[in-house]
Amino acid sequence: MKKRKIKLILVLATVLLSLFTSLNVVTSYVKMKKTVEESIANQSLEAAISIASSIDIKQYEQFLNNPVESKDYWELRSYLNDAREKLGALFVYTLEIDNPKVSKALIAGVPDHYTEGFEIGQICTVPEKQIKQAYQGSTYVTNVIEDPNHGDYLSVGAPIKNENGQIIGYLGIDIGADKVNGIKGKVLENNLLMFIYNGLFILIVIASFFFLQRWYQKEVTKEVGVTEDTYQAEIKALITSVSSLRHDFTNHIQVLHGLLQLGEQEQAKQYLSSLSKDVQAIKSLKLNINHPGLSILLQTKKLAAQNHNIEMDISVSQNAFNKIKTTDLIKLLSNLIDNAIDATTELPENERKMTICCHADEMKYVFEIINTGPAISEPAQIYKQGFTTKKPEFGKIRGQGLFIVKEVVKKYNGNISIQSTSELETTATVIIPLK
Repeated sequence: MKKRKIKLILVLATVLLSLFTSLNVVTSYVKMKKTVEESIANQSLEAAISIASSIDIKQYEQFLNNPVESKDYWELRSYLNDAREKLGALFVYTLEIDNPKVSKALIAGVPDHYTEGFEIGQICTVPEKQIKQAYQGSTYVTNVIEDPNHGDYLSVGAPIKNENGQIIGYLGIDIGADKVNGIKGKVLENNLLMFIYNGLFILIVIASFFFLQRWYQKEVTKEVGVTEDTYQAEIKALITSVSSLRHDFTNHIQVLHGLLQLGEQEQAKQYLSSLSKDVQAIKSLKLNINHPGLSILLQTKKLAAQNHNIEMDISVSQNAFNKIKTTDLIKLLSNLIDNAIDATTELPENERKMTICCHADEMKYVFEIINTGPAISEPAQIYKQGFTTKKPEFGKIRGQGLFIVKEVVKKYNGNISIQSTSELETTATVIIPLK
C-alpha cells in the first residue's frame, strides 16, 4: 500500500513537473513573441516617421494634384523602393485615407518592372481599426495580417505632413511575417538556456520537497521511537514496582490472617500499624502536575526512589511546559534523575535524599535535581559521549545520559551546570530561556 502511494506521488509529481514546465515555456514563448512583434513594430514605426518627414513634399503634392504614373510618380516610387531595400521590408508605400473605414494605396515602393497588383488607388488591406486611428491623425500599428496575395505581415503607418503641418497622406511599411518569425526564432534560440534552467529549477524544487519530506519523516520516526522507548521503560518500571507491591501486600494479608487465626490480636494490630506507613508512602506517589508526560515520569521515578529507600521531594510549577517538546523534556529529566538515583544508592539508606524542582516563569524554565552521593571527580569530562564513573555492566551501554542531556539543552539555547559540594551533595541545574 505504501509503495503504491509513493508511485502515485511520483507519477503526480512528474505530471505536475511536465505541466508547469510546458506552461512556463508556452507563457515565455507568447510573451517573447509579443515583445518581438512590438519591438519590430516600434522600429518600423520610427522608420515610417523618418521616411514620411524626409519625402519630397512638393513633389508628392504635385502627384496628388494629378495622381497618374508621371515623372513625379516614378521618382517617388524609386525613392520608396530604395527605402524598402534598406529596411528589408516587404513594402513601403503611401496611402490616401479620406474616410474612417477604407484606405487606398497610391505609390508602392517596388522595382519598376512590377506592373501588376500595385495600381494607383488600389484598396489596401489595413484593418478598419487602424484606418480609424489614421483618419484621426495618429500613427498606427497592426497585428500580423493574413493576406492571400502577399503573405502574412504586420503593418505600420505614419502621417505625411505638408509645410503647414496638415496631413496630406500616410507612409505605410509592411514587415513580412517571415522576418518577424526569423527574429522570434533567434530570440527563442538565445533564450533556450533560460527554458532549460526553468525546467531544472522546477525539478530541483520538487526533488528538494521529496528530500525534505523523507528527512522529516525519518526525524519524526526517530523522535517517536525514542519517546516510545522512554515511555515503555518507565511504564515497565512502574508495572514491576506495582507487581512487587502487590506481591508484598499478599504476603502481609496472609500474615495478618494467620495472626488473627491464632488469636494474636495485639500483634496483628502492631503489624497493621507498621503497614500504614507503606500505604501513606504509596498515597504520596500521586502528584498534582498539569503536564501528563512529566506527571508519569516523576511518579515512576518516585516509586523507583521508594524501592531504593531514597527520600525524594518533588516541587513542580503549575505550568504546561509547552515551550519544550515532551520528548525532549523526558530525555532531559529521565537521564538526570537516573544518574542522581544511581549516585544516591551508593550511600547508606539513612543518607539517601533527592530533591526535584521544575519551575517556570515568563523568562525561563528551571529544572534542578539535587541528590546526596559521591562528589563528581572529573566535572570537565562528564558531558563527553561514552564517559562514565559507573562500573561496567554486561548488556548496558554507559556514558550516554549526560551527552543526551547536553544535546537537548543546546537545542534550546539553554545552560546546564553540575556541581558537587563538600557535604557529598550534587546539584544539576538546567535553564531553558523562553525569550
